[in-house]
Amino acid sequence: MVISLLSGRTGHLSGGAPISLSHLSLLLLLLPHSPLPGSSLSPTSTHCIVLPCAPPAGPVLEDRPFVVVWNMPTARCHQRFNVHLDLGHFDIVETAKMTIFYRDRLGKYPYLSRGSMVNGGIPQLADLSAHLSLATTQLSSLLQPNFTGVAVIDWEEWRPLWERNFGTKMEYRRQSKLLVRQERPDLSESATAMLAKLKFEESARRFMGETLQSAVRVHPKGLWGFYDFPGCFNKQKRKTDKSYTGRCQRGSKDENDRLSWLWSQSTALYPSIYLPQSLAGSTDAALMVRHTLLEALRVASVWHHSNNTAHATPVLPYARLAFTHSLTFLNTTDLVHTLGESAALGAAGVVLCGELKFSKSKHQCGLLRDYIHTVLGPFVKSLRSDTKSCSLQLCHGNGRCARRNPSSGHMVTSCPTAATDSVEGTCYQTLCVSVLPGHQCQEEEEHGDSQKMT
Repeated sequence: MVISLLSGRTGHLSGGAPISLSHLSLLLLLLPHSPLPGSSLSPTSTHCIVLPCAPPAGPVLEDRPFVVVWNMPTARCHQRFNVHLDLGHFDIVETAKMTIFYRDRLGKYPYLSRGSMVNGGIPQLADLSAHLSLATTQLSSLLQPNFTGVAVIDWEEWRPLWERNFGTKMEYRRQSKLLVRQERPDLSESATAMLAKLKFEESARRFMGETLQSAVRVHPKGLWGFYDFPGCFNKQKRKTDKSYTGRCQRGSKDENDRLSWLWSQSTALYPSIYLPQSLAGSTDAALMVRHTLLEALRVASVWHHSNNTAHATPVLPYARLAFTHSLTFLNTTDLVHTLGESAALGAAGVVLCGELKFSKSKHQCGLLRDYIHTVLGPFVKSLRSDTKSCSLQLCHGNGRCARRNPSSGHMVTSCPTAATDSVEGTCYQTLCVSVLPGHQCQEEEEHGDSQKMT
Protein backbone atom coordinates (compact mmCIF):
# COMPACT_ATOMS: atom_id res chain seq x y z
CA MET A 1 0.00 0.00 0.00
CA VAL A 2 1.46 3.28 -1.10
CA ILE A 3 -1.51 5.61 -1.45
CA SER A 4 -5.22 5.08 -1.09
CA LEU A 5 -6.12 7.16 -4.13
CA LEU A 6 -4.18 4.88 -6.43
CA SER A 7 -6.18 1.90 -5.29
CA GLY A 8 -9.48 3.70 -5.71
CA ARG A 9 -10.17 4.35 -2.03
CA THR A 10 -10.85 7.78 -0.59
CA GLY A 11 -7.87 7.75 1.73
CA HIS A 12 -9.68 9.99 4.25
CA LEU A 13 -8.43 10.13 7.79
CA SER A 14 -11.93 9.92 9.20
CA GLY A 15 -13.93 6.80 8.49
CA GLY A 16 -12.86 3.47 7.08
CA ALA A 17 -10.59 0.88 8.59
CA PRO A 18 -7.56 2.21 10.48
CA ILE A 19 -4.24 1.98 8.67
CA SER A 20 -1.17 0.81 10.53
CA LEU A 21 1.37 3.46 11.43
CA SER A 22 4.06 1.14 10.15
CA HIS A 23 2.98 2.04 6.63
CA LEU A 24 3.85 5.67 7.13
CA SER A 25 6.71 7.96 7.91
CA LEU A 26 5.28 11.43 8.37
CA LEU A 27 6.71 14.37 10.28
CA LEU A 28 4.43 16.98 11.78
CA LEU A 29 5.49 20.49 10.87
CA LEU A 30 4.03 23.24 13.01
CA LEU A 31 2.44 26.38 11.73
CA PRO A 32 4.06 29.00 13.97
CA HIS A 33 1.19 31.27 15.02
CA SER A 34 3.55 32.81 17.57
CA PRO A 35 7.35 33.09 17.41
CA LEU A 36 9.42 30.56 19.27
CA PRO A 37 12.94 31.88 19.82
CA GLY A 38 15.57 29.30 19.14
CA SER A 39 13.12 26.63 18.01
CA SER A 40 14.43 23.97 15.66
CA LEU A 41 14.00 20.36 14.77
CA SER A 42 15.61 17.72 16.89
CA PRO A 43 19.20 16.91 15.89
CA THR A 44 18.08 13.30 15.53
CA SER A 45 15.22 14.09 13.15
CA THR A 46 15.69 12.56 9.72
CA HIS A 47 13.92 15.60 8.26
CA CYS A 48 16.66 17.81 9.67
CA ILE A 49 19.27 16.00 7.61
CA VAL A 50 17.53 17.10 4.43
CA LEU A 51 16.32 20.57 5.40
CA PRO A 52 17.77 23.24 7.68
CA CYS A 53 15.92 23.28 10.97
CA ALA A 54 13.64 26.31 10.76
CA PRO A 55 9.99 26.61 11.83
CA PRO A 56 7.80 26.01 8.77
CA ALA A 57 5.52 28.54 7.13
CA GLY A 58 2.10 29.31 8.53
CA PRO A 59 -1.19 28.92 6.64
CA VAL A 60 -1.78 31.13 3.59
CA LEU A 61 -5.03 32.63 2.30
CA GLU A 62 -7.14 30.41 4.55
CA ASP A 63 -6.69 28.93 7.99
CA ARG A 64 -5.94 25.53 6.47
CA PRO A 65 -2.64 23.64 6.28
CA PHE A 66 -2.82 23.25 2.48
CA VAL A 67 -4.53 25.40 -0.18
CA VAL A 68 -5.11 24.95 -3.90
CA VAL A 69 -5.26 28.26 -5.79
CA TRP A 70 -6.82 28.71 -9.23
CA ASN A 71 -4.71 30.86 -11.57
CA MET A 72 -6.44 30.33 -14.92
CA PRO A 73 -8.27 32.89 -17.11
CA THR A 74 -11.52 30.92 -17.19
CA ALA A 75 -14.07 33.61 -16.27
CA ARG A 76 -15.34 33.69 -19.84
CA CYS A 77 -16.48 30.06 -19.54
CA HIS A 78 -19.30 31.48 -17.43
CA GLN A 79 -19.55 34.95 -18.94
CA ARG A 80 -19.53 33.97 -22.61
CA PHE A 81 -20.51 30.30 -22.71
CA ASN A 82 -22.61 29.92 -19.54
CA VAL A 83 -20.43 27.03 -18.35
CA HIS A 84 -20.05 26.95 -14.55
CA LEU A 85 -16.88 25.42 -13.11
CA ASP A 86 -18.00 25.32 -9.42
CA LEU A 87 -14.46 25.66 -8.08
CA GLY A 88 -15.57 26.63 -4.58
CA HIS A 89 -17.51 23.39 -4.21
CA PHE A 90 -14.21 21.52 -4.45
CA ASP A 91 -12.27 23.74 -2.02
CA ILE A 92 -10.31 25.43 -4.81
CA VAL A 93 -9.48 29.08 -4.03
CA GLU A 94 -10.52 31.30 -6.92
CA THR A 95 -8.55 34.15 -8.47
CA ALA A 96 -9.86 36.98 -6.26
CA LYS A 97 -6.96 36.11 -3.96
CA MET A 98 -4.48 35.66 -6.79
CA THR A 99 -2.71 38.09 -9.12
CA ILE A 100 0.08 37.59 -11.62
CA PHE A 101 2.21 40.21 -13.36
CA TYR A 102 3.60 39.35 -16.78
CA ARG A 103 6.42 41.24 -18.49
CA ASP A 104 4.20 44.08 -19.80
CA ARG A 105 2.00 44.50 -16.72
CA LEU A 106 4.49 45.71 -14.14
CA GLY A 107 6.81 48.66 -14.65
CA LYS A 108 9.30 48.74 -17.51
CA TYR A 109 10.81 45.28 -17.65
CA PRO A 110 13.76 45.12 -20.09
CA TYR A 111 13.77 42.32 -22.64
CA LEU A 112 14.68 41.48 -26.22
CA SER A 113 11.90 40.91 -28.74
CA ARG A 114 12.61 39.98 -32.36
CA GLY A 115 15.71 42.11 -32.52
CA SER A 116 14.21 45.02 -30.60
CA MET A 117 15.49 46.10 -27.20
CA VAL A 118 12.34 46.79 -25.18
CA ASN A 119 12.88 49.10 -22.18
CA GLY A 120 16.62 48.95 -22.79
CA GLY A 121 16.64 45.26 -23.66
CA ILE A 122 19.04 44.17 -20.93
CA PRO A 123 18.97 45.08 -17.22
CA GLN A 124 22.16 47.18 -17.52
CA LEU A 125 20.37 49.59 -19.88
CA ALA A 126 17.03 49.68 -18.07
CA ASP A 127 15.78 52.85 -16.38
CA LEU A 128 15.34 51.43 -12.89
CA SER A 129 13.98 54.65 -11.42
CA ALA A 130 11.28 54.98 -14.10
CA HIS A 131 10.47 51.30 -13.75
CA LEU A 132 9.98 51.48 -9.98
CA SER A 133 7.91 54.65 -10.25
CA LEU A 134 5.54 53.10 -12.79
CA ALA A 135 5.42 49.77 -10.94
CA THR A 136 4.48 51.47 -7.68
CA THR A 137 1.67 53.38 -9.41
CA GLN A 138 0.38 50.20 -11.05
CA LEU A 139 0.48 48.23 -7.81
CA SER A 140 -1.44 50.93 -5.97
CA SER A 141 -4.14 51.10 -8.63
CA LEU A 142 -4.51 47.39 -9.40
CA LEU A 143 -4.58 45.96 -5.88
CA GLN A 144 -6.53 46.90 -2.78
CA PRO A 145 -4.36 48.37 0.03
CA ASN A 146 -5.15 45.39 2.26
CA PHE A 147 -4.35 42.78 -0.40
CA THR A 148 -3.29 39.51 1.26
CA GLY A 149 -3.28 37.08 -1.64
CA VAL A 150 -0.84 35.27 -3.91
CA ALA A 151 1.18 37.80 -5.96
CA VAL A 152 3.43 36.34 -8.64
CA ILE A 153 5.83 38.16 -10.95
CA ASP A 154 6.28 36.12 -14.12
CA TRP A 155 9.38 37.41 -15.90
CA GLU A 156 10.87 34.64 -18.04
CA GLU A 157 12.89 36.43 -20.71
CA TRP A 158 16.18 36.30 -18.78
CA ARG A 159 17.43 34.87 -15.52
CA PRO A 160 19.53 36.81 -12.97
CA LEU A 161 22.50 34.41 -13.05
CA TRP A 162 24.70 34.69 -16.13
CA GLU A 163 25.20 30.97 -16.70
CA ARG A 164 21.45 30.28 -16.66
CA ASN A 165 20.95 32.38 -19.78
CA PHE A 166 21.50 29.68 -22.37
CA GLY A 167 19.68 28.62 -25.52
CA THR A 168 17.50 31.48 -26.75
CA LYS A 169 18.58 33.51 -23.70
CA MET A 170 22.22 33.55 -24.89
CA GLU A 171 21.43 36.82 -26.69
CA TYR A 172 21.36 38.59 -23.31
CA ARG A 173 24.95 37.51 -22.74
CA ARG A 174 25.95 38.59 -26.23
CA GLN A 175 24.36 42.03 -25.83
CA SER A 176 26.02 42.41 -22.43
CA LYS A 177 29.44 41.73 -23.93
CA LEU A 178 28.77 44.15 -26.78
CA LEU A 179 28.00 46.84 -24.23
CA VAL A 180 31.29 46.25 -22.42
CA ARG A 181 33.23 46.32 -25.69
CA GLN A 182 31.73 49.70 -26.48
CA GLU A 183 32.78 51.04 -23.09
CA ARG A 184 36.12 49.21 -22.77
CA PRO A 185 37.52 48.23 -26.19
CA ASP A 186 40.93 47.71 -24.58
CA LEU A 187 39.87 44.59 -22.67
CA SER A 188 40.66 41.05 -23.75
CA GLU A 189 37.86 38.65 -24.68
CA SER A 190 38.00 36.88 -21.32
CA ALA A 191 38.10 40.15 -19.38
CA THR A 192 35.18 41.45 -21.44
CA ALA A 193 33.12 38.36 -20.65
CA MET A 194 33.98 38.58 -16.97
CA LEU A 195 33.03 42.25 -16.71
CA ALA A 196 29.86 41.68 -18.74
CA LYS A 197 28.84 38.95 -16.32
CA LEU A 198 29.47 41.15 -13.28
CA LYS A 199 27.53 44.07 -14.71
CA PHE A 200 24.64 41.91 -15.89
CA GLU A 201 24.22 40.10 -12.57
CA GLU A 202 24.50 43.28 -10.52
CA SER A 203 21.90 45.04 -12.68
CA ALA A 204 19.61 42.00 -12.62
CA ARG A 205 19.93 41.83 -8.84
CA ARG A 206 18.97 45.48 -8.43
CA PHE A 207 16.11 45.26 -10.93
CA MET A 208 14.47 42.16 -9.47
CA GLY A 209 15.32 42.87 -5.84
CA GLU A 210 14.11 46.46 -5.82
CA THR A 211 10.95 45.46 -7.67
CA LEU A 212 10.13 43.04 -4.87
CA GLN A 213 11.00 45.66 -2.27
CA SER A 214 8.55 48.10 -3.85
CA ALA A 215 5.81 45.48 -4.11
CA VAL A 216 6.16 44.43 -0.47
CA ARG A 217 6.32 48.05 0.66
CA VAL A 218 3.02 48.88 -1.10
CA HIS A 219 1.29 45.60 -0.16
CA PRO A 220 3.18 44.13 2.81
CA LYS A 221 0.67 41.33 3.43
CA GLY A 222 0.83 39.94 -0.10
CA LEU A 223 2.67 36.71 -0.90
CA TRP A 224 5.25 38.13 -3.31
CA GLY A 225 7.65 36.05 -5.35
CA PHE A 226 8.92 35.23 -8.84
CA TYR A 227 7.49 32.37 -10.87
CA ASP A 228 9.84 29.39 -11.42
CA PHE A 229 12.17 30.33 -8.57
CA PRO A 230 14.09 28.67 -7.07
CA GLY A 231 15.20 26.48 -9.94
CA CYS A 232 16.24 22.84 -9.79
CA PHE A 233 16.80 22.15 -13.51
CA ASN A 234 16.01 18.47 -13.14
CA LYS A 235 13.78 17.82 -16.14
CA GLN A 236 14.09 14.32 -17.54
CA LYS A 237 16.00 14.50 -20.82
CA ARG A 238 14.91 11.15 -22.29
CA LYS A 239 11.80 9.09 -21.63
CA THR A 240 13.92 5.94 -21.61
CA ASP A 241 16.45 7.27 -19.07
CA LYS A 242 16.44 4.51 -16.44
CA SER A 243 19.11 6.29 -14.40
CA TYR A 244 16.89 9.32 -13.74
CA THR A 245 16.86 10.27 -10.04
CA GLY A 246 15.03 13.59 -10.11
CA ARG A 247 17.85 15.29 -8.21
CA CYS A 248 18.61 18.91 -8.98
CA GLN A 249 21.22 19.53 -11.64
CA ARG A 250 24.75 19.66 -10.30
CA GLY A 251 25.58 23.15 -9.10
CA SER A 252 21.99 24.38 -8.91
CA LYS A 253 22.01 24.50 -5.10
CA ASP A 254 25.14 26.65 -5.13
CA GLU A 255 23.48 28.89 -7.69
CA ASN A 256 20.43 29.24 -5.48
CA ASP A 257 22.70 30.15 -2.58
CA ARG A 258 24.06 32.98 -4.74
CA LEU A 259 20.49 34.25 -5.07
CA SER A 260 20.13 34.81 -1.33
CA TRP A 261 19.32 38.46 -2.08
CA LEU A 262 16.21 37.29 -3.98
CA TRP A 263 14.97 34.95 -1.26
CA SER A 264 15.51 37.67 1.35
CA GLN A 265 13.13 39.94 -0.58
CA SER A 266 10.49 37.26 -1.34
CA THR A 267 7.51 36.60 0.90
CA ALA A 268 6.62 33.39 -0.97
CA LEU A 269 8.37 30.98 -3.35
CA TYR A 270 6.78 29.65 -6.54
CA PRO A 271 8.84 26.83 -8.12
CA SER A 272 7.44 25.17 -11.23
CA ILE A 273 6.37 21.51 -11.22
CA TYR A 274 4.88 21.34 -14.73
CA LEU A 275 4.90 17.81 -16.12
CA PRO A 276 6.05 16.99 -19.65
CA GLN A 277 3.98 14.42 -21.55
CA SER A 278 6.89 11.97 -21.31
CA LEU A 279 6.28 11.64 -17.55
CA ALA A 280 2.60 10.73 -17.83
CA GLY A 281 1.84 8.04 -15.25
CA SER A 282 5.53 7.65 -14.42
CA THR A 283 7.00 7.57 -10.92
CA ASP A 284 9.80 9.71 -12.38
CA ALA A 285 7.29 12.57 -12.21
CA ALA A 286 7.15 12.19 -8.44
CA LEU A 287 10.97 12.22 -8.31
CA MET A 288 11.14 15.41 -10.34
CA VAL A 289 8.53 17.15 -8.19
CA ARG A 290 10.04 15.85 -4.96
CA HIS A 291 13.52 17.22 -5.54
CA THR A 292 12.23 20.50 -6.96
CA LEU A 293 10.21 21.04 -3.78
CA LEU A 294 12.93 19.87 -1.41
CA GLU A 295 15.25 22.48 -2.88
CA ALA A 296 12.57 25.16 -2.58
CA LEU A 297 11.86 24.14 1.01
CA ARG A 298 15.59 24.28 1.75
CA VAL A 299 15.81 27.81 0.39
CA ALA A 300 12.62 28.81 2.22
CA SER A 301 13.99 27.64 5.56
CA VAL A 302 17.36 29.41 5.23
CA TRP A 303 16.45 32.89 3.94
CA HIS A 304 13.47 34.95 5.06
CA HIS A 305 12.07 38.38 4.34
CA SER A 306 12.43 40.85 7.20
CA ASN A 307 8.61 40.85 7.46
CA ASN A 308 8.80 37.15 8.24
CA THR A 309 11.49 36.30 10.78
CA ALA A 310 9.49 33.78 12.80
CA HIS A 311 9.15 31.00 10.24
CA ALA A 312 10.12 29.73 6.80
CA THR A 313 8.88 31.38 3.62
CA PRO A 314 5.71 29.74 2.23
CA VAL A 315 6.31 27.48 -0.78
CA LEU A 316 3.47 27.19 -3.32
CA PRO A 317 4.61 25.33 -6.44
CA TYR A 318 3.03 26.09 -9.79
CA ALA A 319 1.33 23.06 -11.34
CA ARG A 320 -0.43 22.81 -14.68
CA LEU A 321 -3.74 20.95 -15.15
CA ALA A 322 -2.43 19.50 -18.39
CA PHE A 323 0.96 18.36 -19.60
CA THR A 324 3.24 21.07 -20.95
CA HIS A 325 2.43 22.32 -24.45
CA SER A 326 -0.83 20.36 -24.54
CA LEU A 327 -4.46 20.30 -23.43
CA THR A 328 -4.21 16.70 -22.22
CA PHE A 329 -5.33 16.75 -18.60
CA LEU A 330 -3.43 15.04 -15.80
CA ASN A 331 -5.11 11.89 -14.52
CA THR A 332 -5.37 10.88 -10.86
CA THR A 333 -1.93 9.25 -10.84
CA ASP A 334 -0.35 12.41 -12.25
CA LEU A 335 -2.19 14.51 -9.65
CA VAL A 336 -0.77 12.26 -6.93
CA HIS A 337 2.71 12.90 -8.34
CA THR A 338 2.21 16.70 -8.32
CA LEU A 339 -0.42 17.92 -5.86
CA GLY A 340 -0.16 14.88 -3.61
CA GLU A 341 3.63 15.04 -3.50
CA SER A 342 3.48 18.76 -2.67
CA ALA A 343 1.15 18.18 0.27
CA ALA A 344 3.17 15.21 1.53
CA LEU A 345 6.38 17.26 1.61
CA GLY A 346 4.82 20.11 3.59
CA ALA A 347 4.22 22.79 0.95
CA ALA A 348 1.75 25.51 1.96
CA GLY A 349 -0.29 24.83 -1.15
CA VAL A 350 -0.26 24.63 -4.94
CA VAL A 351 -1.12 27.17 -7.64
CA LEU A 352 -2.99 25.64 -10.59
CA CYS A 353 -2.05 27.37 -13.82
CA GLY A 354 -3.28 27.34 -17.39
CA GLU A 355 -3.58 29.56 -20.45
CA LEU A 356 -6.49 31.23 -22.20
CA LYS A 357 -6.82 28.28 -24.58
CA PHE A 358 -8.42 26.23 -21.79
CA SER A 359 -11.49 28.49 -22.17
CA LYS A 360 -11.26 29.28 -25.89
CA SER A 361 -14.63 27.72 -26.78
CA LYS A 362 -17.79 26.32 -25.23
CA HIS A 363 -16.55 22.84 -26.04
CA GLN A 364 -13.22 23.39 -24.30
CA CYS A 365 -14.98 24.93 -21.28
CA GLY A 366 -17.21 21.87 -21.14
CA LEU A 367 -14.19 19.59 -21.17
CA LEU A 368 -12.61 21.64 -18.38
CA ARG A 369 -15.81 21.55 -16.31
CA ASP A 370 -16.12 17.78 -16.73
CA TYR A 371 -12.47 17.30 -15.72
CA ILE A 372 -12.94 19.44 -12.62
CA HIS A 373 -16.14 17.65 -11.59
CA THR A 374 -14.90 14.10 -12.17
CA VAL A 375 -11.12 14.10 -11.58
CA LEU A 376 -9.49 17.27 -10.28
CA GLY A 377 -12.23 18.49 -7.94
CA PRO A 378 -12.76 15.25 -6.00
CA PHE A 379 -8.99 14.80 -5.74
CA VAL A 380 -8.44 18.31 -4.35
CA LYS A 381 -11.36 18.03 -1.94
CA SER A 382 -10.07 14.71 -0.63
CA LEU A 383 -6.50 16.00 -0.36
CA ARG A 384 -7.50 19.13 1.53
CA SER A 385 -9.70 17.10 3.86
CA ASP A 386 -6.86 14.71 4.57
CA THR A 387 -4.29 17.43 5.26
CA LYS A 388 -6.72 19.15 7.59
CA SER A 389 -7.56 15.90 9.42
CA CYS A 390 -3.89 15.05 9.86
CA SER A 391 -3.27 18.51 11.30
CA LEU A 392 -6.25 18.25 13.65
CA GLN A 393 -5.42 14.81 14.98
CA LEU A 394 -1.78 15.54 15.71
CA CYS A 395 -1.71 19.19 16.71
CA HIS A 396 -5.22 20.55 17.12
CA GLY A 397 -5.10 22.18 13.70
CA ASN A 398 -1.97 24.22 14.45
CA GLY A 399 0.39 22.28 12.21
CA ARG A 400 0.79 20.50 8.91
CA CYS A 401 1.97 16.98 8.21
CA ALA A 402 4.97 16.15 6.07
CA ARG A 403 7.05 13.07 5.51
CA ARG A 404 9.66 12.28 8.07
CA ASN A 405 11.60 10.62 5.28
CA PRO A 406 11.08 12.77 2.15
CA SER A 407 11.94 9.84 -0.13
CA SER A 408 9.46 7.37 1.38
CA GLY A 409 6.73 8.04 -1.16
CA HIS A 410 4.00 7.91 1.48
CA MET A 411 1.14 10.35 1.12
CA VAL A 412 -0.85 12.35 3.64
CA THR A 413 -3.91 10.62 2.20
CA SER A 414 -2.78 7.34 3.75
CA CYS A 415 -2.40 8.88 7.21
CA PRO A 416 -3.81 6.74 10.04
CA THR A 417 -6.30 7.75 12.67
CA ALA A 418 -5.03 9.11 15.96
CA ALA A 419 -6.12 5.94 17.75
CA THR A 420 -3.86 3.72 15.69
CA ASP A 421 -0.82 2.37 17.50
CA SER A 422 2.55 1.86 15.87
CA VAL A 423 3.43 -1.79 15.59
CA GLU A 424 6.87 -1.66 14.02
CA GLY A 425 8.34 1.34 15.81
CA THR A 426 8.02 5.07 15.69
CA CYS A 427 6.57 6.53 12.51
CA TYR A 428 5.97 10.08 13.70
CA GLN A 429 8.01 12.76 15.34
CA THR A 430 5.86 15.56 16.69
CA LEU A 431 7.34 18.98 17.35
CA CYS A 432 4.97 20.87 19.62
CA VAL A 433 4.83 24.49 20.68
CA SER A 434 2.24 26.46 22.60
CA VAL A 435 0.48 28.43 19.87
CA LEU A 436 -2.82 29.66 21.31
CA PRO A 437 -4.06 30.01 24.90
CA GLY A 438 -5.42 26.65 25.95
CA HIS A 439 -4.43 24.98 22.67
CA GLN A 440 -1.17 23.11 22.97
CA CYS A 441 0.00 20.55 20.50
CA GLN A 442 -0.80 17.05 21.57
CA GLU A 443 2.06 14.69 22.28
CA GLU A 444 1.50 11.23 20.88
CA GLU A 445 3.28 9.50 23.73
CA GLU A 446 2.20 6.08 22.59
CA HIS A 447 4.34 6.55 19.49
CA GLY A 448 7.42 6.84 21.63
CA ASP A 449 9.25 9.50 19.66
CA SER A 450 7.43 12.76 20.12
CA GLN A 451 8.95 15.68 21.93
CA LYS A 452 7.61 18.92 23.30
CA MET A 453 9.29 22.26 22.78
CA THR A 454 8.21 25.30 24.81
